[in-house]
Amino acid sequence: MPEPMTQGALDIKEVLKRLPHRFPFLLVDRVLEVEPGQRLVAIKNVTFNEGFFQGHFPGEPVMPGVLIIEALAQAGGILASLAREGEGRLVFLASVRNARFRRVVRPGDQLRLEVTAISLRSLAPRVNGKALVDGAVAAEAEIMFAFGKPGE
Repeated sequence: MPEPMTQGALDIKEVLKRLPHRFPFLLVDRVLEVEPGQRLVAIKNVTFNEGFFQGHFPGEPVMPGVLIIEALAQAGGILASLAREGEGRLVFLASVRNARFRRVVRPGDQLRLEVTAISLRSLAPRVNGKALVDGAVAAEAEIMFAFGKPGE
């Protein structure tokens, strides 16, 4: 069980303790900032080695928007799980509202994933998320989660 978090950053080892995702679906490389119960900032380094670039799109690689939203959901899942530390529950994506895509994300970009709590203590925690590249919004959405026990 991960130790309680107060404030600061999480390296990849700490991210792996808090998310069940693994290669090729782990889309958070590092957490830069955490204000438990309030906000979290993480990064995803986008490289040409990502498997999805083979088919999306040959000769014009673009990160699929749904994976940008998934990266935001994973960052939000870390924030939500920190609010419910010690319960031994997995955080599942329950809904996405008002998703907007503002610019393409290409190999070599670094996604800055910023999530801010709307409500984390409810049965359905929610966050607002923004994915930025070089300070410009690439995507944004409101994301809701559900908690479940492993194996449910």
